[in-house]
Amino acid sequence: MKKITDLSISLILLLILFIPFLIIGFIIKLESKGPIFYISKRVGQNKKLFNMIKFRTMLVNTPQVNTNDLHDANKFITRVGRVLRKFSIDELPQILNVIIGDMSIVGPRPALINQYDLIRKREDLKINTLKPGITGLAQINGRDKIDLEKKIYYDLKYKNKISFLFDLKILAKTLFVVLKGQDIRH
Repeated sequence: MKKITDLSISLILLLILFIPFLIIGFIIKLESKGPIFYISKRVGQNKKLFNMIKFRTMLVNTPQVNTNDLHDANKFITRVGRVLRKFSIDELPQILNVIIGDMSIVGPRPALINQYDLIRKREDLKINTLKPGITGLAQINGRDKIDLEKKIYYDLKYKNKISFLFDLKILAKTLFVVLKGQDIRH
């Protein structure tokens, strides 16, 4: 059921967002050199690596580390990138990852390949058996401002409580959090 729902919603969103995606891509290209999309290696379901797609919000020469680990991250973020990040618009191309089958709409956010502690703890708690999501319980409870332990707590809570209605509740709260531009560091 979750797979069919994810695919249906993603295809509808892709149709609705096609023209806005073209406009965003054009603005990204106008502001800075480089590709429209940023492809990031991520750890997916059962620790399978996949390429996660985002709108590029940083300059091309930015070191490939977690934004929170960059010294003065703001000097790497483009003007349009600030807006895209504040409202999580940069994450929308991940609907393509859902269509491909690497991600779900709701689930634990996929770990970067160098987030060893997160990957290990998810492995220990079997959280890695879930498909990673565009949004999840941790994102609506602190987004960028929660520590590793809280993230794991919310990931495990989601794993233990997963249901269609719980996903709907998370999606509704995601819209509220995103529209407020809440809990974003960069």
